[in-house]
Amino acid sequence: MRIDYTLGSDSNDLENITRWARESFEDLRGGRVFLTGGTGFFGKWLLSSLLYANKKFSLGAEVVVLTRDPEGFLKNAPWFAEDPALKFHLGDVRWFEFPSEKCTHVIHAATSTIDVGQPFQWLDTIVSGTRRTLEFARNTGARRFLFLSSGAVYGEQPETCQTLPEEYVGAPNPLEAHSLYGEGKRMAEHLCCLYHAQFGLQTTIARCFAFVGPGLPLDAHFAIGNFIRDALYADHIQVRGDGSPLRSYLYAADATAWLWTLLTKGASGRAYNVGSDQALSIVELAQQVSDVLSLGKAIKILGKTIPGAKRSRYVPNVQRARVEFGLDVWTNIETALRKTRDWNQSHPKSVLPRSSVRSLKTFIVDVDGVVASPTQNMDYSQAQPLRTNIEAINRLYDAGHKIQMFTARGTMTGIDWRAITEQQFQDWGLKYHSLHFGKPAGDYYIDDRMLSMETLHALASECI
Repeated sequence: MRIDYTLGSDSNDLENITRWARESFEDLRGGRVFLTGGTGFFGKWLLSSLLYANKKFSLGAEVVVLTRDPEGFLKNAPWFAEDPALKFHLGDVRWFEFPSEKCTHVIHAATSTIDVGQPFQWLDTIVSGTRRTLEFARNTGARRFLFLSSGAVYGEQPETCQTLPEEYVGAPNPLEAHSLYGEGKRMAEHLCCLYHAQFGLQTTIARCFAFVGPGLPLDAHFAIGNFIRDALYADHIQVRGDGSPLRSYLYAADATAWLWTLLTKGASGRAYNVGSDQALSIVELAQQVSDVLSLGKAIKILGKTIPGAKRSRYVPNVQRARVEFGLDVWTNIETALRKTRDWNQSHPKSVLPRSSVRSLKTFIVDVDGVVASPTQNMDYSQAQPLRTNIEAINRLYDAGHKIQMFTARGTMTGIDWRAITEQQFQDWGLKYHSLHFGKPAGDYYIDDRMLSMETLHALASECI
């Protein structure tokens, strides 16, 4: 019987995980792990590494995966079906019936993908799903509970803060609709703390940042995935924004070892950042991908830098994990890129060419009432910035979407407002690709592709 657990481009990935997290796997000996989100990016790495370690070390462990579609999962990963240590439990994370088997460890890794038309359901999945999973952990008598949270709980990273430490007490703005994801994760973290305080449940929180590795979608809104796709299949690597945002990436095998370590050794009621502290700009990342994967393929930067605009940064401080557990960024970015490329070349169905990527859109954005306050007597020089909307649009821009501003300024009067409008955008820090005049003036606009402001902010929340 051949069981293929190898997600990486070679077997070293799983060997490395078992070496880095050797003591943690020993802590799972004879245990049973309950895993939500087992069919996702992190879930598959956790499953592969646990089942691999289970056989390598004869742990006698089992894993129960909560899923709404076990048949669909096994169709995409049929080798998992051959392992008797793996069982599936059918259910929705918000209201699943508790399994009859007692579980010693619980990992809550499920997060619903964004549905801009149903923000309340998305929030409910995060919060209610966490509450339900915590209640199961208490009911089953689990020894340990690990919650996969997000760096989004910190809100916008200050420019003066090079890396975000766990002690930073910033937060998303609760009055902005695009804060939904970060606020949901914050509430879920608080539930973990409550269950620890009220019931003594040993809860640990992993605040996950950005990652790269086999299994990462190349057709989603992740810049590093898009660049790898372009290196493999396009004639150039395309940077949709101006390339200035700062990010960092931890290889999936490294991250998996971190998560197993935090599950078994993380302090209760304590949060740990999971990610790399080695920052690079998006354009530097594109250059790395070009140099490492495509021998210098051309890079096209579609956006333009706005003078005075705030530079987006999303980079964790990981000293806590280093000092307490000896965790580190073991895999450099060049190796991570090569392994991700190799895996995708051996799984070509996982890649879509740039032209078919649905996640990157062109947004036609009105000026007055969207980014600028309405004014009396069409004196647009008196307009004030609508900051929350500007921040949402900037998030879409930084994520690679194309922003085209369209305005009726001057349509009725013939006055040329371009210079003033462009200066306002610069002063306000608005990021955009082009500005168009000539929009017909009207009282109402009816269009089949119209988006509400609520939907704008929900879309922006995807780009944290």
